[in-house]
Amino acid sequence: MPVRLRKFIGTILIIVLVLVYALVANTIAVATLGNAPWWGHLLYFLLTGMLWVLPAMVIIKWMAGPRQQ
Repeated sequence: MPVRLRKFIGTILIIVLVLVYALVANTIAVATLGNAPWWGHLLYFLLTGMLWVLPAMVIIKWMAGPRQQ
């Protein structure tokens, strides 16, 4: 697969990932953190704010393609 096509598909996948992840994370927050203290909200959103990077890293590595030697 050409690198340009990989990057295009990867970009679309990352956009979809971020949108779906944000919707799911906020839905879980609304359902479970209603009466939680402020630090509970802070911890939850710090964790979920950084957790999306893991699947995005996999997509970015795939976008780069196989390593040339």
